[in-house]
This record gives sequence, C-alpha cells and structure tokens, in this order.
Amino acid sequence: MYKDLDPLLHSQLRLAIISMLVTSEKVEFTHIKEETKAAAGNISIQIKKLQDAGYIKVEKTFKNNYPNTMVSITSKGIEAFETYVKTLKKYINPPK
Repeated sequence: MYKDLDPLLHSQLRLAIISMLVTSEKVEFTHIKEETKAAAGNISIQIKKLQDAGYIKVEKTFKNNYPNTMVSITSKGIEAFETYVKTLKKYINPPK
C-alpha cells in the first residue's frame, strides 16, 4: 500500500541531523552535538552512515588549530528526506 519509510532516515538521530541540514547549507559537528544532546561517538557513527548512503557530505578542516567538521546535505539527501516526509504524511492522512 505505502512505500516503506527509509530505514536510514527512520532513526531519530539521523532524522534530526538531516532535518537540520535541510534548513542550513552547512552545520558544524559541535552544533549537531548541542542540538541533539547525543554523544559525540554516536553522532559520528550516524554521520558516517548518512555519508556512506550519499545523503551528506563531510568536510574536515581546522579552525583555530582545532579539528572542525562541517556537514552538508547532498541532492540525494534532500530527495530522500522529501520522500520520507511525503511517505510519512500518507501514514498520517491516508487517502480515503
């Protein structure tokens, strides 16, 4: 009946990360950590999964001699998020 929800985006933390990226061009790792209150290790794992799927891009640089990780969403990630939201809306408001 419905297309299944993308299991990659159905994770609470991965969905939170993608949601932040949909509204911002780039997000710092530290901002994701502050917003989600998740452990750095867990965020790193989830970012890696999203990156491996091609949903996000990760850029590692240095800022004031400290490592700085910037994350941005790809067009594939935007498309996956939009499909996820459309599918979720069908579950919430099923056609009659």
